[in-house]
Amino acid sequence: MAAQTPTSPTTPAFGHSLRRQFLFPENYTNLNHGSFGAIPASVLTHRQKLHILSEQHPDNFMRYHSISLLDESRAAVANILNVPSEEVVFVTNATTGVNVVLRSLAYEEGDVILHFGTIYGACGRTVQYIADTTVATCISIPLAYPVLDASILSAFNTTVQEIKNAGKKPKLVIFDTVSSMPGVRFPWEKMIVAAKEAGVLSLIDGAHGIGNIKIDLGANQPDFFVSNCHKWLYTPRPAAVLYVPIRNQPLITTSIPTSHYYVPKSAAQYWSPLGPGSKSNFILQFEFNGTIDATPYLCVPAALKFRQDIGGEDAIIKYCHTLAFEGGEAVAKILGTEVMAPDPAAVDGGRCPMVNIRLPLLPIPKTEVESVYNTFTKDVGVRENTFVQVYVHNARWWVRISAQVYLEMKDFVWIAGVLKKECEKINERVKNLAATGEKVNVVNGADVHVEEVKSAKRVVNGMEDLKVTDKEGESVAVEC
Repeated sequence: MAAQTPTSPTTPAFGHSLRRQFLFPENYTNLNHGSFGAIPASVLTHRQKLHILSEQHPDNFMRYHSISLLDESRAAVANILNVPSEEVVFVTNATTGVNVVLRSLAYEEGDVILHFGTIYGACGRTVQYIADTTVATCISIPLAYPVLDASILSAFNTTVQEIKNAGKKPKLVIFDTVSSMPGVRFPWEKMIVAAKEAGVLSLIDGAHGIGNIKIDLGANQPDFFVSNCHKWLYTPRPAAVLYVPIRNQPLITTSIPTSHYYVPKSAAQYWSPLGPGSKSNFILQFEFNGTIDATPYLCVPAALKFRQDIGGEDAIIKYCHTLAFEGGEAVAKILGTEVMAPDPAAVDGGRCPMVNIRLPLLPIPKTEVESVYNTFTKDVGVRENTFVQVYVHNARWWVRISAQVYLEMKDFVWIAGVLKKECEKINERVKNLAATGEKVNVVNGADVHVEEVKSAKRVVNGMEDLKVTDKEGESVAVEC
């Protein structure tokens, strides 16, 4: 069982005793912290004070006070990432940050954007949008977990070489710190090195990054990095940090939406209510690009103070990693299945605060997929006052469970019992369908999110001369 972290008389213990510091009803068990996060009551109180201040002095707050508070937040988050504050700005979420980078870059004929098959759906569609609207093309490198980090790097290097052999230029590669589905730690540190050696820009979607695993951008030096603060760092939604090192800031020509500080290529002049400012154009563009509620950004120092008060970054990460690993093993034992095993040679043993356990389901007919998905996410969620994320990967159904400081082993054991009963009922229904003798198609593709089962195709556009997948819509399993 995950050990309780050592505490001082004034430090609350991790586990159920810490629940009262959050805002959950007594009967709610939050097993999906990874999707939207959750904030402590103290952070909510801080945000409410900022809201009141903004309504008491609208102009002074929006024009002056919030800007100084934003500088404090940038400095605080930069410290966690180990980079200068001049290299970080805030955006609403990780998808926005990915859009900022992809839409700012200039593309030439032959440029190729790479990503892996586990890319977050909205980011994958953004890549496709770039391919649809520019001369760039895109290609997906399929992954079928479990897979070793070395195999991932090999697949990348092989793909890069094939692209170069085809006379094209691999311009940029997008990859995760921790992917969404499956919820697994990606070898992002090694991928940065591989990208540099290949002459490819690296864009890290660290949606599950800051507060989830240790992040040292100063040591690793990616080209671009974005991470949600509202998922694992305990800030209100929405808030994400975008890191662009000074060397690459000239490549980021505009914020989203475009700011008063955008510098047109023409001599066109537009009136602006803002002064020239003493900061870099990169910082200024993201400082004010339209009226928004910036209080989530301004709550970063309050969130970091809470984290320090309950034990600090290292203690939080260690507890969540351990609980996810041990809790996942307990769930798998009760279900009679297995955990999606990480690479033991990876950093931190491949662990993160999310764990993926295979569900003991018979092959599900495609006509039943939506029903099965809703059974777990909606029916179980509403009935049991919780939420569990299920998905299909590598021809199997999995459940992703998040560990957090307010959870304990007994929460994992409890949900395992719930899941087992639901799987038994679904299997009985599938058996009855099979007994009718009607031929049915089952879900057998890898990397298929439930909402895209009917049109699961690889993102391969304009690269017919490259053989990165055996066949469109199928995954190449990388051997462990």
